[in-house]
Amino acid sequence: MQEASRFLLFTRKLNTLGVRYIITGSVAAMIYGEPRLTNDVDLVVLLDAKQAARLPEVFPLEEFYCPPEEVIRKEMARPRRGQFNIIHHQTGFKADLYLCGTDPLNKWGLEKARRVQYSGEEIYLSPPELVILRKLEFFREGGSEKHLRDIRFMLEVSADQIDRAELEKWIRERGLEKAWAAAQSAAK
Repeated sequence: MQEASRFLLFTRKLNTLGVRYIITGSVAAMIYGEPRLTNDVDLVVLLDAKQAARLPEVFPLEEFYCPPEEVIRKEMARPRRGQFNIIHHQTGFKADLYLCGTDPLNKWGLEKARRVQYSGEEIYLSPPELVILRKLEFFREGGSEKHLRDIRFMLEVSADQIDRAELEKWIRERGLEKAWAAAQSAAK
């Protein structure tokens, strides 16, 4: 499996369980923009109790690190910022699973998921506006230029897929105007 497609190790299994998810973060930024290296995939997921109970079954210990069901349930109980990781032993590739919780942006992203074919497989991709918004939040929190670079390439490559009015509405709601101005300056 090519490095760029390693995230399929996780999305295939989530698809078999019927888990609603969206690919976000650097993998989504690469699909909408320019490829770069990454060691993980960020997924926003909406899990129910049955799916949570089956995660350790579909991500068996021989192949993956998957937290015990009780840890997953504790994270599911958080209204915001519930999160856990699953790691593929052979490659070290990691999935960061962010639980939808009550975050309105995550809920919006799941509602607007884009079902696409990637390497012959069906995946659910975050809308580009959500990827940009999260990148802006991460830039505001940590100042890493890689987020601005990802946004710049997304704006260049996928401009026709981005709803600017929707994006700017969320930017105002989340107080990201300064980060957005920095991203737009970097795009010039």
